[in-house]
Amino acid sequence: MSVVKSDLLKQLAKNYPNFFKKDLNKLFEIVFYEMQEALKRGERVELREIFSLEPRIQKARTSRNPKTNEKLFTPEKKAILFKMSKEWAKKINEKK
Repeated sequence: MSVVKSDLLKQLAKNYPNFFKKDLNKLFEIVFYEMQEALKRGERVELREIFSLEPRIQKARTSRNPKTNEKLFTPEKKAILFKMSKEWAKKINEKK
């Protein structure tokens, strides 16, 4: 199941008819921009009772190509650790 920004905006506009769609869109842009900038700075992002995002650095290592068995050098890189809350996972996985 994938979630599209436009679908989220439609649902929010339906639930909160007092807000204009352009204001909700601007709110989304600000929230995602701030999350992106915090991750760039190496900070942890947490939406309470939903999920958390944490930047991690994967160390440089020697890896191998499984097809040719050739050894390769993999440089250090950044990755994002996503962790879903237990309550949210329960809500997503419950049967209707």
